[in-house]
Amino acid sequence: MPEKIEMAKTVNEFRVGSVPTVFYIPDFITDSEHDQLLNTIYDAPISKWKSLKNRRLQNWGGVVHEKGLIAQDLPPWLTRITRRINEKSGLFPSSINHVLINEYLPNQGIMPHQDGPAYYPVVAILSLGSPVVIDFTPHPNLSIRVGTRENSLDDEISDQEAAVRNSCEQLDNFHPFSIILMPRSLLIFKDMVYSDYLHGIKDSEVQGCNKAVNVTNVQNHGVLQHSSGSAKALDIDDTVICRASTRVSLTCRLVTKVYKSIFKF
Repeated sequence: MPEKIEMAKTVNEFRVGSVPTVFYIPDFITDSEHDQLLNTIYDAPISKWKSLKNRRLQNWGGVVHEKGLIAQDLPPWLTRITRRINEKSGLFPSSINHVLINEYLPNQGIMPHQDGPAYYPVVAILSLGSPVVIDFTPHPNLSIRVGTRENSLDDEISDQEAAVRNSCEQLDNFHPFSIILMPRSLLIFKDMVYSDYLHGIKDSEVQGCNKAVNVTNVQNHGVLQHSSGSAKALDIDDTVICRASTRVSLTCRLVTKVYKSIFKF
């Protein structure tokens, strides 16, 4: 137990932004490990890749079904990474058992989404290749609670209504934010960011990053550029990242319900 507490203290040092459940760890792997991972990923047979409209991906660990995971063992090269994530973060209750590897060309992204209820509410994303900006936006369903508060006109309210009002007052804490993901970095988010936010990447080779919570931390890495002087007049980010190369990400998650064979109905 003391060891786990010490790990938690370590990961807390990497909190970014105003939401307390987002952690950004730069240089999580070495340059050599970065290159070895890319080589291993691209050495996989072509049949391992699945092409989607805006990207292609590899699925490792088995098939995620609405009832759980039809499990397959992760290969050793992925187990080494997921074990390190577990040990360094202390945020997963057991071993990570599923990894999606996504490949994005410079003009490709992913629409705002949530990862769904099949997974334990912690996500770790290891970034390789091109830097990119990931955007977090409050889930539209949060507005329902606002409407409930505004439509409550009784002088006396029930305990349940009081709880709703209290939740609505907390909506002021839900603001969009962005994070610059550098190669070799690890992003972890959990709890309220998992359940109450959408995350996505714009389909653009040029991405604004004025409002990125870690923009000052990457200023010395040579990836930030300044757009034209008219950007401010047009209310456009004048600090941008130009995605000149392919990005590869490893999305590491835990499926809590695991099956070793096909379901029987």
